[in-house]
Amino acid sequence: MKKYTIGSWITIDNIAVAEVMAKSGFDWLCIDLEHTVIDFTNLRTMIAIISYNNMEVYVRVGANDELIIKKVLDSGADGIIVPLVKNNKDVINAVNYSLYPPFGTRGVNSLSRAQGYGFEFEKYLKTVNKKTKVIAQIEHIDAINDLENILKVKNLFGTIIGPYDLSASLGIPGQFNHIKFKNALKEYQTLTKKFKLKKGYHVTEPNINDVKNKIKEGYDFIGFSWDTYFLGQLCKDNLNKLK
Repeated sequence: MKKYTIGSWITIDNIAVAEVMAKSGFDWLCIDLEHTVIDFTNLRTMIAIISYNNMEVYVRVGANDELIIKKVLDSGADGIIVPLVKNNKDVINAVNYSLYPPFGTRGVNSLSRAQGYGFEFEKYLKTVNKKTKVIAQIEHIDAINDLENILKVKNLFGTIIGPYDLSASLGIPGQFNHIKFKNALKEYQTLTKKFKLKKGYHVTEPNINDVKNKIKEGYDFIGFSWDTYFLGQLCKDNLNKLK
């Protein structure tokens, strides 16, 4: 039995794309609200489509914001990915916003999709705190520097490396072979071994060898590129074969 999962990112604001991705064999999908124009109406439908295909669905929220996180979870997401966390205080806030009392400060609602529009509220309330997964995206050197404190935050499910922003915070955007970036990753891997939290990596280009390398390095979940990159690369590859 494999010890890792492979998912991908959805950035296109289109329900059909969500359905195609949900039927493609990934273990999970993440809908991106940070760098896209996906609105909450389409978000709710996309979450439903992915869930109905028996796949875990996460949402990368646009910001570590209580209202955004509340709407995302009430729409039925299995968990959130919080971008650009820099310290344990950021993570504590994200966990608080995501969980109901006594483990967090999330407002109790019984009317939305996650609660069966009120008909499954009691069942949802009993299980949601255990099922909701909060993932901190480690994409700034400040987060690496405070990583041990971040990993100590109670009820945090895991962390995922965002390589481009992490390299940019080091002043070397996109230079993944640079010693500064490699040292930051080494520190991440060393510290995450001390804790039982899941660790992830977003492989941005649709490169199978990069994914295999991350599996060998012991990452628990890997984000494998995203919808537009898969589409664009497939078009280019096939056109190049015709020329």
